[in-house]
Amino acid sequence: MTADIHYRSRLYLSDGLEGKKLDRAKRRLERKPWMGGVYVVSLSRNGQDLLDIYDCKVLAWPYFRKHPPVIVGLALSYGESVGLVEQMVRECWEARGDCALKEYLSC
Repeated sequence: MTADIHYRSRLYLSDGLEGKKLDRAKRRLERKPWMGGVYVVSLSRNGQDLLDIYDCKVLAWPYFRKHPPVIVGLALSYGESVGLVEQMVRECWEARGDCALKEYLSC
């Protein structure tokens, strides 16, 4: 079991992840992340990157028990997660005129 996972109030979701499927995906992330099947877009913890994309299986690592991620997007494949990041950058640029994603996504 992982630590408490923090979700952004407005998650970016790939097609096919809404309603009951979203609830099921969240439960899987929180209880059995090693089963996979979902890609996570989260705010990066290092000072160089803005976002991280990874298979939800990494949430089973001991590191994430102590340092739960802030999830801003969920996708069913790596390609869809890249598409979510592109959407986030576009929306940030249109709203702010810059690419300060961490500040934009913190709203």
